[in-house]
Amino acid sequence: MVTTLRAALSVLLLAGFYLVAAGFVAALVWLTVRAFDLGIGSAAGKLALVAVVVVVALVRALWRVARAKPGPEPGVEVAPAAAPELWATVRELADVASTRVPDEIRLVPEVNAAVAEDARLLGLVGGRRRLYLGVPLLQALDVAQLRSVLAHELGHYSRNHTRLGAVAYRGRAVILTTVGQLSGVAGWLLRGYARLYLVVSASVSRRQELEADELSVRVAGRAVAQATLREVPVVDAAWSFYTSAYLAEGWESGLAPTARGFFGGFGELLAARGDELARVRAEAPPQEQSVWDSHPSVAARVAAMERMPSAELPRDTRPATALVPGFADAATAVAEVAVQFGDRERLEWDDLTARSLGTGEQRTADSVYRAAARVAGVGRATLGTVLDLVSDGRGDVLARELGFGATPHDGEGHPLAGTLTVVVRAAAVQGGAARWRHSWSGPAVLVGRDGARFPVDEIVDTALRPGSAPSVRTGLLTLGLDPDAVGQVGERATAHGAEVLGGIANMQVAKVQHDVVVLDNGLLLVRCPKKTEGGKHRIAALLRSAPLVELAAQHRFVPYEEVASVAVLRHTPVRVAFTLRDGTTLELKELWTGERLTKNSHEVLVGVAQHLAPVGAGAG
Repeated sequence: MVTTLRAALSVLLLAGFYLVAAGFVAALVWLTVRAFDLGIGSAAGKLALVAVVVVVALVRALWRVARAKPGPEPGVEVAPAAAPELWATVRELADVASTRVPDEIRLVPEVNAAVAEDARLLGLVGGRRRLYLGVPLLQALDVAQLRSVLAHELGHYSRNHTRLGAVAYRGRAVILTTVGQLSGVAGWLLRGYARLYLVVSASVSRRQELEADELSVRVAGRAVAQATLREVPVVDAAWSFYTSAYLAEGWESGLAPTARGFFGGFGELLAARGDELARVRAEAPPQEQSVWDSHPSVAARVAAMERMPSAELPRDTRPATALVPGFADAATAVAEVAVQFGDRERLEWDDLTARSLGTGEQRTADSVYRAAARVAGVGRATLGTVLDLVSDGRGDVLARELGFGATPHDGEGHPLAGTLTVVVRAAAVQGGAARWRHSWSGPAVLVGRDGARFPVDEIVDTALRPGSAPSVRTGLLTLGLDPDAVGQVGERATAHGAEVLGGIANMQVAKVQHDVVVLDNGLLLVRCPKKTEGGKHRIAALLRSAPLVELAAQHRFVPYEEVASVAVLRHTPVRVAFTLRDGTTLELKELWTGERLTKNSHEVLVGVAQHLAPVGAGAG
């Protein structure tokens, strides 16, 4: 009853959004007429313009949402004949929940399970139902835990939670689209109302989650339901680690696992890192929650389950994947359909790890080689060049060229130690003296031709001592690596591995307006379109459109290593002059009418400039 009343309030608030907007427009029209009556023509014209802007924004938002067509269904459908036990389990639980069985079960590429319904007439008439099961979730759960998940999702159907799902979704879409197009008093007023609506709708959603949990506890038992709920964040953390530690490096370099290996690798990781997962599992469940969250915190849900009626059943400990015969083939099909491989080269995991780590470290080493070439006054540097600079006592100059503030010194904590470690590893791989060996249980290991660990630490420790270059060269040759035969590959820095720090729209660069994205390794300059309004949203849309590496290839990218000096000419609006190593000057001038991606984007740009500026340079 409480949830029904909250849902009704949510729908009323959605209707109220349009009433508030209409009331605002009516007030503007009335004020416009009064202004004309009083002979204040200029004020009347401004009020009429504001009214027109609000009406146009409302109509445009409604039109865009009304015309929006649903995209293709995600993942791959699992037919009853392909997974009879899974379907039998769903039918059994649907019967317990006194609800209609889903029309489709679909495997999707995420750590999640969800239900949806194509309801009609504002949710009064039911439609086609779909149940979505994430492949990584199935890989991590057992059958008893999967039953708990299925019961929870079917619980949403049994309480008709999905009926108003489309209405709520479209309502949020209309509201957010509308307020995104408004500024001034109208934007402030309607954004405040939008926040109220989102808080109320989130409250309804949280209550629905607790109601769905009741069926999960009743069907699977309290212990299993609680354990399953606590397991999902563990699986989510494992998936995030898998994608960042194993997929990301190669993905950005145009490399990917095979379709079979994409999810297969995650299964290998789960099996190999059981002890680590057990430690994460033993931690207290997440308690974080805000008024905007659509779900109660895991801790709150686990506590609420203590008060719910529970069944005591024997636990089916078979892996959940047992309910989908030929699961590996099904997961492969999901990867082929759902993962945007593009033209990336697909490799088996051993080769993928070796190639991705080797390529990534070579890029880092190349930045060191380019700096070493400038210090040594040569056209192209090698590992031998770097070793000679450090050995001859010019490591401090190289460190400054690389942007290190401290002067290198002998002993532990040498500023160049980490940098030289990467350079030596990359050189060993480049020269064929070593190879990265893949591991699911820990970090990859660099091994030599004999299969033993390549002695990088020992080489670096020796290389950091004055006058050590001859002995290091001899040692490397013994290991099959000629330091003068390996070195720089890349001509200039790229945006690989970059992170966005901020952005300023409509900056004037050589009298042409550009959107400037501040990265942690360079500046991305994108020419503004003819219509230059909405700069903040334009930059955000740009960053969503493609990876940074691709954007840097499509537009002008200025790596910080190509900057010789910087002068901050003004702080507000910010004006900075970058002098490049080729002698050209790149002056960035923020306009008063420009927009910022984040509130502190101008401070971020100034901070980057001051870090790159030579000692003694200041703001004018």
